[in-house]
Amino acid sequence: MGRIAHFWPVRIVLYGASITGTMLLVNRATRGLAGLLGDWWPATAARVVLLILAVHFAYRIMTRLLEDRAPAELSRRGAHRETAAGAVFGAGCLTITVAVVFALGFYRVEGVGEWPVLLTAFGVAATSSYLEEILFRGVLFRVVEEALGTWFAFGISIAFFGAAHLSNPNATLYGAAVIGIEAGLLLGAAYVVTRRLWFAIGIHFGWNFMQAGVFGPHVSGVPVDSLLQAELTGPALVSGGDLGVEGSVFALLVCLALSALFLMQARRQGRFVPPFWRRSIT
Repeated sequence: MGRIAHFWPVRIVLYGASITGTMLLVNRATRGLAGLLGDWWPATAARVVLLILAVHFAYRIMTRLLEDRAPAELSRRGAHRETAAGAVFGAGCLTITVAVVFALGFYRVEGVGEWPVLLTAFGVAATSSYLEEILFRGVLFRVVEEALGTWFAFGISIAFFGAAHLSNPNATLYGAAVIGIEAGLLLGAAYVVTRRLWFAIGIHFGWNFMQAGVFGPHVSGVPVDSLLQAELTGPALVSGGDLGVEGSVFALLVCLALSALFLMQARRQGRFVPPFWRRSIT
């Protein structure tokens, strides 16, 4: 396996198969628990923790098998600080976007829901942020970058991340492109500037939790029951429409501006990786 794993597309396939297979096994194993206990929050929390831990160790094991190393990108030292900082950062980015749309009169609050929706949103955001960052930044971006360089890794990961959202309700090519650029660029830049996954995981979590748990009414085109029962009105380009506020041009501008700051810092720190053909010439 060691020799064939040097071919980067094979490595991506092997990583992806092991991680998605682990997710399916855990979901199947815990389905009976969900049927027995229903939406009781300790059972839901247990499923979230089990799924994250299973994927975490699947990634670590595959990194050892395929690359003969311990995954420094998931080192525990400082993980809680980086994740917390990312969560605050992501929550702030989403809140700024909503505030702008609200100030323009296109975000209208119609009521306040029950607080337990925050627990559901926390579990969903924790699961999606961890699993997607492992797959898209830990596997796809990192492995492509090692072979083709940082800029090719951005292009490929943005395309795949956007395409992964085409199956969502209310999905459009525009929506997939916006999500791919916003998340793919910002979260990829967060990985490049830190060379670890925790800050990106935190940003992803903070953004998703605030959108699904607090502001609503859609997340990537999926309707959600959030704490604030709100409605997006006006031009979809400004409010985000059925895609959610992340489809707003203001969300795109916020993410582009912050991505540029991260990338400039990463450039100053020499964290960009050139493609293999430039490395061989050097």
